[in-house]
Amino acid sequence: MDWPPHRIEPRAWKPRQRQGSRADRTLEQVMVSIPPRIGDLDYDPTGPVARIHEAALIAIARLEAGFGEHLVPLADFLLRSESVASSKIEHIDAGWRAFGKAIAGGKASEEARSQLAAVKALIAMVDAAGSGAVTLDDLLTAHRLLMDTDYYTARDGGRLRDVQNWIGGSDYTPIDASHVPPPPDSVPELMNDLLVFVNRDDLPILAQAAIAHAQFESIHPFTDGNGRIGRALISAVLRRRGLTRRVTVPLASVMLADTGRYFLHLNRFRDGQADAFVEYLAVGAIHASEAAQDSACALAELPRRWRDLARPRANSADEAILDALLETPILNADTAQRITGTTDGSTYRALGRLTEAGILEVLSDSKRDRVWAATDVLAELDALSASIGRRTTEHL
Repeated sequence: MDWPPHRIEPRAWKPRQRQGSRADRTLEQVMVSIPPRIGDLDYDPTGPVARIHEAALIAIARLEAGFGEHLVPLADFLLRSESVASSKIEHIDAGWRAFGKAIAGGKASEEARSQLAAVKALIAMVDAAGSGAVTLDDLLTAHRLLMDTDYYTARDGGRLRDVQNWIGGSDYTPIDASHVPPPPDSVPELMNDLLVFVNRDDLPILAQAAIAHAQFESIHPFTDGNGRIGRALISAVLRRRGLTRRVTVPLASVMLADTGRYFLHLNRFRDGQADAFVEYLAVGAIHASEAAQDSACALAELPRRWRDLARPRANSADEAILDALLETPILNADTAQRITGTTDGSTYRALGRLTEAGILEVLSDSKRDRVWAATDVLAELDALSASIGRRTTEHL
């Protein structure tokens, strides 16, 4: 269906510093992209887009109904998978082991802390959406959590930008940028309009999430973190509309599989091709949901496999850890002792036996910050991302 394209308008450019090439230093005007107001616009997919949209809703509902209620640990698993994949799109990749240390509170790299912050931001977004309307304060809170990893990123956390930003091109000016978002003085009004659209109940659910995400990325309301917050907004819309109650559809892995295609569709949306972006997200939701179901089945089989390997005594510390491991696959000594309810020595011996059996892996061998992880769960996180990537590229 018809969707209004962005307007392209000239704006005066006043460089803050005299750096870059001669073209950067002499730039006087830039062309900015002004998104349309969409708060009151209607969207109704038709033909093939409507059919794929319906198929995506069924795939998500099947994932939620089949595993959301009956495999509680799947919720945390998918949250972490989505957040890590979203971070990888921004070239932030600490690796699962470093990320595991951050989750357990051990000494972690800057990238691992950033990935953990993305998890916290996504949780904040979906929790807020599950309680009612999505507000600007919800977005600002999530952004503050995302940026609160060090002093420099935290300075701009939790507030809308007051400077002109751009995507691609020069480091110093918007020359040759692939997208120049609207000027900062128009951002508050555009965000209020977007939130009107986000909180409507009369739109096709997945289409609403797709358009909300594309509009958010077009506004680019923050100086940094727009991609991760914008992708979290997709999950927030699905939660607010009640399509998901526990699971998070790992759509970022779809985007990560072919980032060029993802960015191409965002640019086409700005040309008025909303149908193409809705179809792109719907197809991705089908692949992601089906792959997540496979991961859910694999996770459900792990406790039996672990028991066969460890053969724990009844009511032992080993058994207690195994029973909790699917829900708490990354743990330090304090967490393990809370699970076992026994002495330090008994808990450490149980952890040692499970490590020898190949069920646990030591991520950090520091005596003060020792961290263990269930290797099978970490492997399944990689397997899920790889499976989504294969399904995505095979159907291009």
